[in-house]
Amino acid sequence: MTIAHKVQDYLSKNGINYDVVTHPHSQSSMETAQLAHVPGNRLAKSVVLEDDNGYLMAVLPSTCHVRLGSLSKELKRQLRLATEEELSGLFEDCETGAVPPVGPAYGMRTVIDESLAEEPEVFFEAGDHEHLIRMQRDAFAQLAARSERARFAGPL
Repeated sequence: MTIAHKVQDYLSKNGINYDVVTHPHSQSSMETAQLAHVPGNRLAKSVVLEDDNGYLMAVLPSTCHVRLGSLSKELKRQLRLATEEELSGLFEDCETGAVPPVGPAYGMRTVIDESLAEEPEVFFEAGDHEHLIRMQRDAFAQLAARSERARFAGPL
C-alpha cells in the first residue's frame, strides 16, 4: 500500500497538491521523522479521541502530546483516547498505527493544533509505515479548511 484509498480520493477530489516520500519501515512517529529525515515538528500525527458524542481526530506535531484536559475544556467535551480496536474499524484502509491526519476523509470531526499552520511544509502518514505525504503550507491550509484549529499540543 502507498496511500490509503480514502485519503487519496479526498486529496484528489479537493485538488490538494502533495508528494509521496518513501522511508524505511518505522514503528512510531518519532522514528518515522528520523528515518525520513523530516523535522519532528513538521511531521503531523493524529490522535483519535472519543466521548459520548462520537470520535474526534486531534492533529498535532509528532514532537508533542495532546493536552487532553485543555482540549476537552475548549471543546466542552469529556474526551478520552479511542482504543486500538476502534481505530482498526474506523481506518480499515490503513495499517495499524498509521492513521493519516485527514479526519474529513473518514467523516470525522477534526481539530488541528495551530503550530502546524506555521510550518513551511507538513508531512504525515499516508496510511502505512513506509510512506509519507508531503505538502506545502498553502496545500496544508487547504486540507485543514474543514477542520477546527486550537492550541492543545504540549511538548513530549
